[in-house]
Amino acid sequence: LIGRLMFELPEEMGLIAVAVRQTQGKGRGGNVWLSPVGCALSTLHISIPLHSNLGQRIPFIQHLVSLAVVEAVRSIPGYEDIELRVKWPNDIYYSDLMKLGGVLVNSTLIETTFHVLIGFGFNVNNSNPTICINDLIAKFNREEGTELKPLSADCLIARTVTVLERLIEVFQEKGPNGVLPQYYKYWVHSGKRVRLRGEGGPLAWIVGIDDYGYLQVHQEGKGVESVHPDGNSFDMLRNLIVPK
Repeated sequence: LIGRLMFELPEEMGLIAVAVRQTQGKGRGGNVWLSPVGCALSTLHISIPLHSNLGQRIPFIQHLVSLAVVEAVRSIPGYEDIELRVKWPNDIYYSDLMKLGGVLVNSTLIETTFHVLIGFGFNVNNSNPTICINDLIAKFNREEGTELKPLSADCLIARTVTVLERLIEVFQEKGPNGVLPQYYKYWVHSGKRVRLRGEGGPLAWIVGIDDYGYLQVHQEGKGVESVHPDGNSFDMLRNLIVPK
């Protein structure tokens, strides 16, 4: 629906579709998302000039969106220590233990403008099959003796879009260095050791992401290299970066 509408609207008009339930959601690599009631589900259309900081580094958008979802919760006074984090390249995690959301970005370049469709979804209210944001809040209340209120999907979608707009503005003005300190604050990979290309592959240490949003790993004797998300999958349970 949005793919058809986005070229018909005036450039200054924002466009977002919000779903209560999703039965034919798409993930990376042909994966399918089944999202019941209780999740925050939306697709956002934005336009990015090709000759801008972000237009020259368009893969970075997925990182900005993942960060915006986490910030949407953790920027609320009292909610700063809820253990919501980002996993490269496009997942939302509880600590480094469980996935509770993800981001999928599709872009189309027309003349000198990227038309970008950002799909993002995360579990707000469903305790199964894994965990949800309101479970994390309830857990925090039990452990810390606080009385933080549960959050709603509508509130978190609105906050995510607002935070994303601010992050894009900062990126356009300052480039990657304007947002990376905050991204690293919330990501799950700092100092992690991984194996490349399979269980018997060489050991490497994750050191960050480069100016184009690709993961940087340091391999003994070989220096730092970048790993592209489109050709690799990150297996958190086994600490592997493996070819798809």
